Amino acid sequence: MVKELKDKIYDYLSNHYYLNLATVSPQGRPMAHTMAYISEGAVVYVTTNKNTRKVQNIMHNPYVAYTVDEDDPDWFDMQALQVEGKATIITDEEKLREIGEIMVAKFPVAADMPPDPDSIMIKIEPEVIYYLDYSVEFGHREQVNL
Repeated sequence: MVKELKDKIYDYLSNHYYLNLATVSPQGRPMAHTMAYISEGAVVYVTTNKNTRKVQNIMHNPYVAYTVDEDDPDWFDMQALQVEGKATIITDEEKLREIGEIMVAKFPVAADMPPDPDSIMIKIEPEVIYYLDYSVEFGHREQVNL
């Protein structure tokens, strides 16, 4: 049952493009950031400018949460992921190249973007994932701890 749920989560992540990342400022204020992402299993990667508020927040507190969902007006067909995890900045050049290739495969427009020396890659490793599927039953949610 857990393997089946994990497979659904991995498939859901690989077939969506944007997540809504929640961070907390050093002052304790929540912030939400819409970002494109790629995934390897349950681990997601996002890229951003190193001077953004989200990076400052992660440097202060690496615990984050995010959602991935669909914009469907029918509440009874809603499917989504709610994820809690820990973010780290990737510095390993080989890993950066590997993730960059996956990013270009998912987002071909990235291949045409000029290199940005201020761009960094963030890895988010989940600790708990909730898979919402209201087509099963309104409010249906399954949990996986990783």
